[in-house]
Amino acid sequence: MEYRKLGQTDIDVSALCLGTMTFGEQNSEAEAHAQLDYAVSRGINFIDAAEMYPVPPQAETQGRTEAYIGSWLAARGKRDDVVLATKVTGRARTPMTYLRDGETPRLTPAQIRSALEASLSRLRTDHVDLYQLHWPDRFTNFFGQLGYTHDAHESPVAIEDTLGELGRLVDEGKIRHVGLSNETPWGVMRFLAAAETAGLPRVASIQNPYSLLNRSFEIGLSEVAIREQVGLLAYSPLAFGMLSGKYENGARPAGARLTRWDRFARYNGERGRDATAAYVALAREHGLDPAQMALAFVTSRDFVTSNIVGATTMDQLRTNIDSADLVLSEALRTELETIHAANPNPCP
Repeated sequence: MEYRKLGQTDIDVSALCLGTMTFGEQNSEAEAHAQLDYAVSRGINFIDAAEMYPVPPQAETQGRTEAYIGSWLAARGKRDDVVLATKVTGRARTPMTYLRDGETPRLTPAQIRSALEASLSRLRTDHVDLYQLHWPDRFTNFFGQLGYTHDAHESPVAIEDTLGELGRLVDEGKIRHVGLSNETPWGVMRFLAAAETAGLPRVASIQNPYSLLNRSFEIGLSEVAIREQVGLLAYSPLAFGMLSGKYENGARPAGARLTRWDRFARYNGERGRDATAAYVALAREHGLDPAQMALAFVTSRDFVTSNIVGATTMDQLRTNIDSADLVLSEALRTELETIHAANPNPCP
């Protein structure tokens, strides 16, 4: 397993990170523990969670993911062996008021502190290594929205106020470093500027979607990630499993995400299906597992710090982690770019 620096910190994280949003919905506590055991045995030292997990989010299951990780940490005594990341939920299009006892979640100092304390309790630890803002408090274009529409009446929490509270939590030892998620180039640069001018924590990472079906990160954020050393933690590298080929020809495997929930349609449009078919066929022409090829592509990018892989079965997890050993040939990379040029970013 390769290890890479997390931003400008002194932390080395594995090139693959274990994503956990299935814990508590598609995976039981015992299955979650088995995944964690196996991932660590394969050299993964980076675990990513969020207060709102599992997904799809709902009041009845909220917090189970962190609780399952917490029970594993307590049982195994491995807190010092892993880099633990989680996220705080901000204002959403559909407010998850159950997170805040009826109050709309926002990235205010008081809500950030309250959310972190609850996460620490579930995780059974006194600190997290990376605390991420799950999405901006302002209204902007993320979660597949390409165009930006300005709302002059949005009244977002000031970045300096949010970052100031994170700084106090760093000073108190409750978090080590801070990160962003679902952010834009403007947002990353504003957080960096606030950190520099006010002596506040410098963001170490940005967790955004990135895959063969969605390379929009390359357009503006890749340069920021490299020049500012705010590396990408790539989520959905298999595009909700589409790039594994398991949904070929309309297949709907039992228990799979697209089988169980209609809401996960982001990568399942006509253009997405056509591009997926081309990528899957290419992998098979080269004698490769489609999922491993797709994951190896993401991990190889110079702006990626860690590639977040998740699974619902141990076989899937083994396949995904095995991708760490795959090096894509120059010829294959050229063919991947040919497919991308013919159908760029079919699923933004």
